Amino acid sequence: MINHILVPLDGSVLAECVLPHVLAIASSVNAHVTLLHVVEPSRAKGEGQTVDPLEWHLKKREAGIYLDRIARRLMESNLAVETAILEGLSADCVIDFAHSNDVGLIVLSTHGRSGLSGWNVSSVVQKIILRSFKSTLLVRAYKSPRTDLVPMRYNRLFVGLDCSARAEYVLPFAVNLAQSHKARLILGMVIRKPEMPDRFPLSEEDAKLIARIVESNHRAAANYFDGIKKRLSVQGVDSQIELVVSDNVTVALHDMVEHQEADLVMLVAHGRSSEGRWPYGSIATSFIAYGATSLLIMQDLSAEEIGKTLAEIAARESRGH
Repeated sequence: MINHILVPLDGSVLAECVLPHVLAIASSVNAHVTLLHVVEPSRAKGEGQTVDPLEWHLKKREAGIYLDRIARRLMESNLAVETAILEGLSADCVIDFAHSNDVGLIVLSTHGRSGLSGWNVSSVVQKIILRSFKSTLLVRAYKSPRTDLVPMRYNRLFVGLDCSARAEYVLPFAVNLAQSHKARLILGMVIRKPEMPDRFPLSEEDAKLIARIVESNHRAAANYFDGIKKRLSVQGVDSQIELVVSDNVTVALHDMVEHQEADLVMLVAHGRSSEGRWPYGSIATSFIAYGATSLLIMQDLSAEEIGKTLAEIAARESRGH
């Protein structure tokens, strides 16, 4: 269960769009919150130039006043809140803090002080997502950011599953949110049609074979979801099952989320394949890069289980680690 939520803020209105979600989630799981601000070196200063101590002091003082103001507003909703100010590069500081302070969830706005762009997430956020190896809530800042501190009300939670035990890692948290908000859980899965390598039109025999496989998989998935639905009913959770057959799992899931008008998409970082070479599987990666709904990804692998990229290995070697 998530006990510690990290909320990086850069002082911008765009970054503050996460606060209604922080209120909604922290109160649901009784987690304490850390508001983090990173004071970065001035970009105007060239290499080798010394940092003005007075300038640093003023920046840290302004950051402290800002964080204290936000913290007081959150504490009015009976949340346990603390603040932290670090000096350095934003992404690196957020990642280091998360690793050193047993953070269970990082809540990030897709865009902040640098403003909105044509990219679905800013470069700083992308770095944090790819290197923190933590569960992450990504709030789309370009969708009418709210600056009020009224908790987000979740009505429809979309949970992507694939009939694997690994994908169910997100379910306990989803159930907790659904119970707290009296929200409907929409459990979605795409049954992929088998691929045939033949370039020519399918023969009648091949078409029948594909149909039999799809029917068998659909029947197995339906039984699986019936069992989950019964368990959820015992827990007082209203649920809805969505099974779709498609040639493209990723596209079908995006279409399903849009059609269901979900308030929040909830996925596990890795599904049935549980490929640990990367921090996220293909489905989670696609929703980070192209999704338009707030996204919560539960990280099911530890930092030690996720493979290191050649760039990361080379960077560590160059620093002598």
